[in-house]
Amino acid sequence: MGRMTATPAPTPESAPATPSAADRPKRVLLAAPRGYCAGVDRAVIAVEKALEQYGAPVYVRHEIVHNKYVVQTLERKGAIFVDQATEVPPGNIVMFSAHGVAPTVHEEARRGRLATIDATCPLVTKVHKEAVRYANEDFDILLIGHEGHEEVIGTSGEAPDHIQLVDGPEDVAKVEVRDPSKVVWLSQTTLSVDETMETVDALKDKFPQLLSPPSDDICYATQNRQTAIKELAGQAELVIVVGSKNSSNSIRMVEVAKQAGVPAAYLVDFASEIDEAWLEGVTSVGLSSGASVPDVLVQEVLEWLAQRGYADVELVKTADEHLTFSLPKELRRDLRAEAAELVGE
Repeated sequence: MGRMTATPAPTPESAPATPSAADRPKRVLLAAPRGYCAGVDRAVIAVEKALEQYGAPVYVRHEIVHNKYVVQTLERKGAIFVDQATEVPPGNIVMFSAHGVAPTVHEEARRGRLATIDATCPLVTKVHKEAVRYANEDFDILLIGHEGHEEVIGTSGEAPDHIQLVDGPEDVAKVEVRDPSKVVWLSQTTLSVDETMETVDALKDKFPQLLSPPSDDICYATQNRQTAIKELAGQAELVIVVGSKNSSNSIRMVEVAKQAGVPAAYLVDFASEIDEAWLEGVTSVGLSSGASVPDVLVQEVLEWLAQRGYADVELVKTADEHLTFSLPKELRRDLRAEAAELVGE
């Protein structure tokens, strides 16, 4: 990786004539924070700990996090990823992903005689609890999110009779509620902050008494990474976001960069996916990664860029992150013995 610099801007008196793009020094603007959030770190470590404590196989319902490299790495260690808990043979251990699941999935696991580990991100769990509470108070709940996303499916399953999905401002016109004085909005945690608030504003225009949740549902990591991307976009001619195509927060980062005015922004899983044609005429490359991306993938992109002349790396820091979550409590039990007992019942 190239040397880290933080060069001050020249004063007007000392500023040289603007050089051509070919003559300007090439640099990488590296976002901080980037990569793993606390919920993803917890989920990935939970799979590794389960394999270490109980041995392979440990089954995981859906991808533990939305990142191709992470999933492939855990598969090599003995994790088996399945679409549904019903695919897991009785007497085994199944883990639920960081995105959360509906209560019906827990019931499926019980019927299938499976020991379970719930690696749902605590911030997603918070949204689930809010959904249950407002449903118990007989509110209509307007869930802002993307149809089909695992987190949305899990949250909707907490109160299916009370939740309506609102997939962007264009969905607002078709929303109907029983009582406009008893309606609240919640949101998927990985959305764009700006996009979400645009939808909230449209909902408030239609339902002036719309209640907001007690705290912001969009997770701190999503907000921080989008803020950093906006900062990069103001200084770079090209932004590269490392992340998988099924990662909602990574996709949003690319969209946020484009909305902030960067000429070009791309999402890649690996350095090998970068097209050298993207670099033509570019002297400043902004680089960040989604909340489910290990930093080794960012380092590989930095090396790839350094080999092409982008050796200077400037850190663009917009926030500090210190939040950590404790591992799932189920890892403190003998789940292999519990699974065996379930089969013997």
